[in-house]
Amino acid sequence: MYHIATYKIVTIFYVLKILTFCVFIFGLSSIANASENNFYDKGKKLFDEEKYEESKFQFERSIVYNPKHSNSYLYLGKIFKIEKNTKEEEKNINAALLLDPKNEEAMYILIDLELERSNFSKVQDLKKDFKKICNKLCEKLTSIDTRLKDFEKKDAS
Repeated sequence: MYHIATYKIVTIFYVLKILTFCVFIFGLSSIANASENNFYDKGKKLFDEEKYEESKFQFERSIVYNPKHSNSYLYLGKIFKIEKNTKEEEKNINAALLLDPKNEEAMYILIDLELERSNFSKVQDLKKDFKKICNKLCEKLTSIDTRLKDFEKKDAS
């Protein structure tokens, strides 16, 4: 009888230990997720206030907590566009698209980059993909077509 009672106490002790550990891990993951969202939200707010250097730091912190946060890459790409750092802009926009291939804004920015480079075949391919995914930015298709036609006119003359 004594051994059974000891066994039950030990079992209850281990179950409590495991439950405590699970609650601790769940709490840590909630804190990490909240931090990642908090960094992104702070970065977005700073971006909207045109405090680009500070917002860049917040988006980078967001990525440290969640390397798959596509909108953090999108906003880093926008910041690098403002800073006229095309290489970093493209790298971050491509990362955003890799993580979220249906990100219209990132796709449009990439099309814009390729138009600036006069890479018309790439623009045509991206435009086809953009047509498939556009939901909010479909009106940008006319802008893309107009810019393509303007380049064609310049080439013809």
